[in-house]
Amino acid sequence: MEGFDLIIFDCDGVLVDSEIIAADVESKLLTEAGYPISIEEMGERFAGMTWQNILFQVEREASIPISASLLDKSERLLDMRLEQDVQAIAGVEAALSRLKLKRCICSNSSTARLDMMLGKVGLKRLFAPHIFSAKDLGADRVKPKPDIFLHGAEQMGVSTERVVVVEDSVHGIHAARAAGMRVIGFTGASHTYPSHADKLTDAGAETVISRMNDLPGVVAALAEWEGAV
Repeated sequence: MEGFDLIIFDCDGVLVDSEIIAADVESKLLTEAGYPISIEEMGERFAGMTWQNILFQVEREASIPISASLLDKSERLLDMRLEQDVQAIAGVEAALSRLKLKRCICSNSSTARLDMMLGKVGLKRLFAPHIFSAKDLGADRVKPKPDIFLHGAEQMGVSTERVVVVEDSVHGIHAARAAGMRVIGFTGASHTYPSHADKLTDAGAETVISRMNDLPGVVAALAEWEGAV
């Protein structure tokens, strides 16, 4: 794998199957607030975005004043659901055991939530202490801005052109590409939808996988293919 020195993983929808839980909680809250939306639509339109930015977009689109209390209410409900129900994506540990690159996590989720989820599913030990939250950089520096990926590469001491990222969302892929990194799209979580792979490719993913078992082989293949950045 001469082409890469670091692999960066998103967390939600890549390492843990949390996006479907978030979509369930958030779709119910938005529907109650006067913006009817299904779980499937939440996944397709807003996966990878922070709840705060989702609320801002809904306000702009629908001219519905969203209560500030929705922000805290969602966080409380979602943390409860995640602590009860979140599971690891199938095949993550086996894939990691076959990848010999440096690795880290770069996520829009808070440090506290990352700690809880990764601890619950047994993956924290495989990444700690290299687990980075965009929210620690500032509320205005989350994906689709590239800041968290640039931060992760800097912390790991690796040049951006030597990094490959695994992402499940259009916003995350835009962020990684803006950081000058190569990207593998992932559609193996429960929130996936029929056009998911096409959207990730259109956003800039060089290839898309739906099984973590395929990740080591794809990383090796991309490492030999230097021409696509």
